[in-house]
Amino acid sequence: MFQSFDTHANPAQGPARLAALRQVLAAEGLSGFLIPRADAHQGEYVAARDERLQWLTGFTGSAGFCIVLPAIAGVFIDGRYRTQVKGQVDLAHFTPVPWPEVSAGAWLKQHISEGVVGFDPWLHTADEIAKLEAALEGTGVILQPSANLIDRIWPDQPAAPLGHAFAHPDSLAGETSAEKRARLAAALGAQGQSAAVITLPDSLCWLLNIRGADVPRNPVLHGFAILHENAHVTLFADAAKFDDATRAHLGAEVLLRPVSAFVPALRTLHGAVRVDRGTAPLAVSTELTEAEITVAWGDDPCRLPKACKTAAEIAATREAHLRDGAAMVEFLCWLDAQTPKGGLTEIDVVRALEGFRRATNVLHDISFDTICGSGPNGAIMHYRVTEESNRAIGRNELLLVDSGAQYRDGTTDITRTMAVGDPGDYARACFTRVLQGTIAISRVRWPAGLSGRDLDPLARYALWVAGQDFNHGTGHGVGAFLSVHEGPQRISRLSEVPLEPGMILSNEPGYYREGEFGIRLENLIVVQPAPQLAGGDPERTQLCFETLTFVPFDRRLVLVDQLSAADRAWLNDYHAEVLAKLGDRLSAEALAWCQAACAPL
Repeated sequence: MFQSFDTHANPAQGPARLAALRQVLAAEGLSGFLIPRADAHQGEYVAARDERLQWLTGFTGSAGFCIVLPAIAGVFIDGRYRTQVKGQVDLAHFTPVPWPEVSAGAWLKQHISEGVVGFDPWLHTADEIAKLEAALEGTGVILQPSANLIDRIWPDQPAAPLGHAFAHPDSLAGETSAEKRARLAAALGAQGQSAAVITLPDSLCWLLNIRGADVPRNPVLHGFAILHENAHVTLFADAAKFDDATRAHLGAEVLLRPVSAFVPALRTLHGAVRVDRGTAPLAVSTELTEAEITVAWGDDPCRLPKACKTAAEIAATREAHLRDGAAMVEFLCWLDAQTPKGGLTEIDVVRALEGFRRATNVLHDISFDTICGSGPNGAIMHYRVTEESNRAIGRNELLLVDSGAQYRDGTTDITRTMAVGDPGDYARACFTRVLQGTIAISRVRWPAGLSGRDLDPLARYALWVAGQDFNHGTGHGVGAFLSVHEGPQRISRLSEVPLEPGMILSNEPGYYREGEFGIRLENLIVVQPAPQLAGGDPERTQLCFETLTFVPFDRRLVLVDQLSAADRAWLNDYHAEVLAKLGDRLSAEALAWCQAACAPL
């Protein structure tokens, strides 16, 4: 199966590795070193070779970083990982730091008064380093580019990935690569720019209508690209990844060169070259500047067009979600039949769910390792079950399952929280508040031009008035058979990117009580123009969300009296639509289960 249950890191290994790093620091005359969870492509997901943060500390989360000083090593983690990190690092040697509440600059000033802190310029963006340098201005602490010191002490570091690249059909993309390149190149020319550097794996895959296998669960290719003003592209990637068919798909206007040619090619560019200071490694702009080439700071030209899906991508994604929804209903039917018998474990659940998706016969991969947390494990937001942590599902508790699939026609991501027996009315009250947040986001209409931060409070209101909240964003962007986490769109108090038609996002409020239970409910949604309403202002353009995910919510956990009439109407309509859309796709047993699960409240 795709998912394994091995333990990827051992806290006991951290102290010796930390001591080895400190020896190298002393030999290099450095007072500290930055270790991010990042690679040279600055994507969210990294290959095994680039899991430096995990190798050093034991922390396996998808975001965070470590700063190692002579007397302290801080592991910076956001709200999603504050429970998880406690069990993954040796707390006698590594100190968890709540981030972004405590910034790297503030922490450094607290723990060191002077000295040189090294960093690998290929693993940090220009934006990151500029902000940290600004925070350290006036202190005796200096940041200095360095070779990667983790690589120096990691004796069995895995090799760079060599995943097979393959063509993504134009019929699913809705636009050819040539059309995309011409459109983006024209925009560069209009701004007086001769080229743009592209480092994000999903950006270059989107631009060239290709997919890859260099990162687990996400069908992306590792490489760099330069988009030239004439709409030609130079792609820097290992030639071994490309067979004849994929090379033919790239065409004559895409030149494939080895990764080793990337830096020399940067130095031969001319005019103003666009670089995204928020996603490109600092080393890119440094190389250009040293070659006296003008750096034109600007957004990765692919990110926003990639986020605004074509009609073909949306249509394909709808079909992927119906297929996946049917697999989920088969799974939930199975789960309800199995849990009363007892003896079921989290690993059993993960294996069964993947089996139902495999039964579609078109599963390319899962879109991330399934999060299956029973009872207290549900409160670990990104819990990954291992043979060591595997827990038997108890009676009278909650079970949280967050999972997704990669199909050639779309990427799915869904979370449902289910009752096993009777978890009690307190858990039901919390579940109902989370459901109210899901419904509020699903129903909202808003004026064009607003961003995710403007909508985020709607998902939290029912929790806020009960003195509760959750420590993650309400929604992330999702790709079209690409990364399950995609920028720049998201629903978060930090997001200032306006939401535009075609953007796919998750809608996933939650609530977590450490040591007791976790609740999260997630559908995927797509931004659409909102229809005019009778009596509305005709001159005001509004947007709304279309729901893509169709799977029942657990009615046993809903306190009906806690819902408004409008909430109840939405839920009943949603369940009626689930039954109408999935009924013909289900086995007889699952159909009977779904009919009961979708009965009106």
